[in-house]
Amino acid sequence: MDNFLLIFAICLVLGSLVGFLAGLLGIGGGLIIVPALLYILPWVGITSSQLTHVAIATSLSTIILTSLSSVTAHHKRGNIPWALFKPILPGIIIGALSAGFVSELIPSDQLQQAFAVFVVLMAIQMAFPFKSKGEGQLPANGVLFIVSVMIALIAGMMGIGGGVLLVPFLSFCGLQMKQAVGFSSATGFLIAIAGTTGYVVAGFDAPDLPSGTLGYIYLPALFGIIISSMIFAPLGVKAASTLPTSKLKKAFAGLLFIVGLKMIFS
Repeated sequence: MDNFLLIFAICLVLGSLVGFLAGLLGIGGGLIIVPALLYILPWVGITSSQLTHVAIATSLSTIILTSLSSVTAHHKRGNIPWALFKPILPGIIIGALSAGFVSELIPSDQLQQAFAVFVVLMAIQMAFPFKSKGEGQLPANGVLFIVSVMIALIAGMMGIGGGVLLVPFLSFCGLQMKQAVGFSSATGFLIAIAGTTGYVVAGFDAPDLPSGTLGYIYLPALFGIIISSMIFAPLGVKAASTLPTSKLKKAFAGLLFIVGLKMIFS
């Protein structure tokens, strides 16, 4: 019980940082949550064979509630092109649901290496963001389905909402940036729900998991992160109006780059 309370308290602090940075810099929390949990979770006896899976699954599950306010805000502003869900929704559900089962086939250390490479790539993208002229057009429904499956699968396996992948794609296809971001917020919510379901089912009979887990999701960490991140996200949004966010985002990208390299070579 003492370890549960300790992890819960630490994740309250972690969630505060994640929520504030998400509001300040407009970034997803998974790139922060997963590396932190990889360090924290062994304290409660989660073995190395399951560590990365639990960290990623727990990170993904936090998105369910934390993304709701973003989806609501974008819907009120008319930024979500709901008609686009018809060709994309099936792929999103299939890809996200499959993530837990596919990641279960990958050894924990290899999954951690894949995540580390992903962190490095996202740090580079954050420091030197992709800028599309938005002159393209949406591809055929079959292509949209395949792309959505791949994006949701990668997002689910990395414990993120997928906005860093979907927004550049939609922007390249000609959607206005506000619509791409709005649509991404809605798909991130769905990826989190479907992906979390997959990790719960895939990890239901997984060995070496301590009490406090639901499938691959570690509940004390989940609750701690959710509670504080939802409180501190609005504070980050408020601070964004006064702080030099572009410079801070590049500095944070540099920190992520170092973290990713350290994970690769550790």
